[in-house]
Amino acid sequence: MGETMIAAVWRGRGPELELTEIPVPEPRSGEALVRLTSCGVCHTDFHVMKGEVGFPSPAVLGHEISARVVRFGPDTDAAGLTAGSKVVGAFIMPCGRCVQCDRGRDDMCVNFFAQNRLNGTLYDGESRLHAGDGSSIAMYSMAGMAEYAVVPVTALAPLPDSVPEVPAAILGCAIFTAYGALRHSANLQPGETVAVVAIGGVGQSIVQLARAMGAGKIIAVDVSDDKLAKARQLGADEVISSRTTDPVAAVRELTEGAGVDVAFEALGLPQTFEQASRMLIDGGRMVAVGIAAGSAAASIEITPLVRRGYHLMGSYGARTRVDLPAVVELAASGDVAIQDAVSRTYPLEQVNDAFAALGRGEIQGRAVIKIS
Repeated sequence: MGETMIAAVWRGRGPELELTEIPVPEPRSGEALVRLTSCGVCHTDFHVMKGEVGFPSPAVLGHEISARVVRFGPDTDAAGLTAGSKVVGAFIMPCGRCVQCDRGRDDMCVNFFAQNRLNGTLYDGESRLHAGDGSSIAMYSMAGMAEYAVVPVTALAPLPDSVPEVPAAILGCAIFTAYGALRHSANLQPGETVAVVAIGGVGQSIVQLARAMGAGKIIAVDVSDDKLAKARQLGADEVISSRTTDPVAAVRELTEGAGVDVAFEALGLPQTFEQASRMLIDGGRMVAVGIAAGSAAASIEITPLVRRGYHLMGSYGARTRVDLPAVVELAASGDVAIQDAVSRTYPLEQVNDAFAALGRGEIQGRAVIKIS
């Protein structure tokens, strides 16, 4: 390993990344230096690049990774990991010591949101990434669009040899986010009916996991016929094209007028948010998963919300220290087919091509950047 690495740096001037040589970061206590195998291409990064989600620049993005451990920072309890261990990393990197982490709510970690998501730093208030002149480069989660990254060990889980390394990156966001929405927010019960609005990487993961968790009828909704075909392949019982059909009416028709027990919105548009909220059976739950651009807002009718006892909730991710190992186990057991969920692989040199394809709506499921 040399002293420098290649990283895809976002300069804050639109949706373009610049391949730049910068120093390899050094891990501190409680952290690991990893060599990246792959990194997922996620819409949330694209929102940042387009200025729709505020974040400091320059920055290295990329928040779902597979990697191999190089070394640990001083006085680090590696929790069963050693140099050379194959790992996956979750985008929510819990500090492990705030009031929310003490409660087991890693998904609400105070320091993650206050430090990393606002300032692009780790929990001592400093980034581990720097340019050649010593100036700081912000980290979006662990900053996985690079050859190396520093990750808090609380955000890592070992990857068994039976799980392929390159597609395994999506376990840390697409699958992880879906798992949190299903297991914790929705508390999905066997036999319950489900609608999934927007079949991108997270939407496809919700379909797969809902099937694995014993859902009854699963209905997928999207404007893309190709994405709907993929959803059916991954376990959807029914598909609805919202490009040609009123999706709310179609969902109610498929449920004999009642609506679904749980509707998931996985895009973050006001239109799809409102559609999902109107698909519910009396007493049903709507879980919003998609990140919206800027201050986008949706309109919800108050009287039906009250009269019919709807439950509307948000779900940002899962509880890393418990749920990331559970997600890895689902992949190892074959309950989640990560290879089927990854439709394209790009080298790091083509990272801008990957995000451009994502922006054009050409990616079915997830694309990943293969780094080493």
